[in-house]
Amino acid sequence: METGQVTLVRGEEELFARTAHLFAAASDITCAANDLNTWAASRRAPAADGPTPKLRKLYRPGVLLNPSTAQHLREVQRVGADIRITRDEVNEVILLDRKFAILAGDLVDGRRTYSVLTEPSVVQGVTSLFDATWRAATPLATYDTQHAELCTLAPRVLELLGSGCKDETAARTLGLGVRTYRRRVAELMNALGADSRFQAGVRARELGLV
Repeated sequence: METGQVTLVRGEEELFARTAHLFAAASDITCAANDLNTWAASRRAPAADGPTPKLRKLYRPGVLLNPSTAQHLREVQRVGADIRITRDEVNEVILLDRKFAILAGDLVDGRRTYSVLTEPSVVQGVTSLFDATWRAATPLATYDTQHAELCTLAPRVLELLGSGCKDETAARTLGLGVRTYRRRVAELMNALGADSRFQAGVRARELGLV
């Protein structure tokens, strides 16, 4: 459906069909997402002719809690992408040459609705929001160094949270003090964008961590 300079598409297949040519021609691709699933279709788009496009990717910390996902991002960075991690809320968007913006809607019954924007003033507004978050975000390599222990402990902490055991028992199992364990749980909840331990469990399942 098209409304003025906004095109609504439903599902990844339609998104790919409508935008593959934009990805193929783009020299500057910017992406913000909570995980690697939102823009799965866009990764199938053909590569641009000529020089490799400039690529920036912004993610929430939860993507690094899955070892395979984290390794994928490091490989993408190794071949030239600039990747940063932000603790702020992310508006899931792809910007192409700062001329087109693709916004991801909610996932409903296994399908997302995407809005493709072409109005220059609207695209500029979306771009400005992204740029502000990007400037405050942490480079992937720096985040890896600062949070290596959390990423290592995350699977066991999630397992212990899921078991329902008391903090004292969980801390003893991990060889940590109770205060340290609770601090790690709080850090994990923040990385997952969760406000409660229950919500952290839900989000961990969504990311395939448990």
